[in-house]
Amino acid sequence: MSNPMLSNPSATDKNVLKKYLDLPQPNDKVLATYIWIDGTGENLRSKTMTVDFSPKEVNELPWWNYDGSSTSQAEGSNSDVYLKPVSIFKDPFLLGQNILVMCETYKYDKTPTETNKRASCLDAMVKAKENEPWFGIEQEYSLMDRDGWPFGWPKPHGYPQPQGPYYCSVGADRSYGRDVVDAHYKACLYAGVKICGINGEVMPSQWEFQVGPCEGINAGDHLWMGRYILHRVAEEFGIVVTFDPKPISGNWNGAGGLDNSRRLTGHHETSSIAEFSAGVANRGCSIRIPRSVGEQKKGYLEDRRPASNCDPYSVTEMLVRTTVLNETD
Repeated sequence: MSNPMLSNPSATDKNVLKKYLDLPQPNDKVLATYIWIDGTGENLRSKTMTVDFSPKEVNELPWWNYDGSSTSQAEGSNSDVYLKPVSIFKDPFLLGQNILVMCETYKYDKTPTETNKRASCLDAMVKAKENEPWFGIEQEYSLMDRDGWPFGWPKPHGYPQPQGPYYCSVGADRSYGRDVVDAHYKACLYAGVKICGINGEVMPSQWEFQVGPCEGINAGDHLWMGRYILHRVAEEFGIVVTFDPKPISGNWNGAGGLDNSRRLTGHHETSSIAEFSAGVANRGCSIRIPRSVGEQKKGYLEDRRPASNCDPYSVTEMLVRTTVLNETD
């Protein structure tokens, strides 16, 4: 059997780690891992502090700070950026009473950083609270080897058989990375992330998890935490997660992205980025109306335009401001 540490130089022996994770932890000590979105608007960062109590509410946790010049969010001459705790989840990695803490980021003057989209989203959700806006979000992603090639694809830079047999598939010749997917699912459930399903996608090594239904600001909080947990789980397997809209060019379905024009071509079950459209049970439209909703004239709609690497705070805010608050600016 080959040694996985040879193909993954950063791999470590998890049996050694377990010896230390199993050490008893003082009852009055909680490890709180603060998590935030960096200056890219896509990548997550984290660091951990010890607190001397088990918080019941998120506002019991202290604000913290970090070096924003190392995350493209501040100049070195004024580098401190504040972390404001906004949501707490159980820690599926350190277990016990330890927690993961989703945070907002604020500049030195306590105004939101450019990539803090949550502050504005929360404003919209508070205004629309009486309407109880609900969201379900599908998060597509691809699993990649450390060399940047999709996990399980032939080396070097070879291609599997054309897409067709991979969607929701089973079997070693068509389902790549299920260990990561199942581990992520269980970790999210343990953490309290409102994950409601998973499935294999059209391109091999491409998967999806769903979060919801969540009300208001919770949709963004739970999706971002689901992303963080996915990165951490994949890290333990020596696999990289990408939310790139079109990680592999050619006749493969994309997953949405900031460069969404590469995906919204009007082909591969997408609408054109240049035109708006809506239709019942039509996956080629901008807005798909489920067949049951079209018949009953009530229910939910599916906006198929947002990218897999979108900021869910921005997307849910825009939906609420345009459909509930009737704001068009």
